[in-house]
Amino acid sequence: MPGVVGRGVARYRTAVRSPWSPDRAFAYLADLGNFAEWDPGVTRSEQVAGAGPGPDAAYAVTVAGVGRPLTLRYETVAYDPPRRIEVRAESRFLVSVDVVTVEASGDGSLVTYDADLQLRGVLRIGDPLLALGFGRIGDRAAAGLRDARSEEHTSELQSRGLISYA
Repeated sequence: MPGVVGRGVARYRTAVRSPWSPDRAFAYLADLGNFAEWDPGVTRSEQVAGAGPGPDAAYAVTVAGVGRPLTLRYETVAYDPPRRIEVRAESRFLVSVDVVTVEASGDGSLVTYDADLQLRGVLRIGDPLLALGFGRIGDRAAAGLRDARSEEHTSELQSRGLISYA
């Protein structure tokens, strides 16, 4: 069941079934350059280090912020294809940790997305308020994730040259 986990902590966890194989689902989600394709809160995502997804990859991810866009540098901190990737971003004001796990499920896969967002320093007093809004943000991302794994969406991305699978 998707939703905010914990009290006062901005954490969102959801699981989405996909017709994609675990390899295919992992390849798509491990490439954070695809973030803007499925997460409506992300306006841009560009790889700034590494060559494709992997342990040395980093991405500049721009999200719609309060008042103005915010660009965070997400670095890969754990990479275990095709099962798990963990990325982390830090700014003066917050820390974001996202973990994606993929496992085989029937003819496809089960993707679990776990995101943790925490304010830093004295701003942590605002974590309970952040948690309230993070649930809505997470729900929109989960809906985008469900749509992204559809065959119609896959065909559209392939026709635009954004993904390709052998």
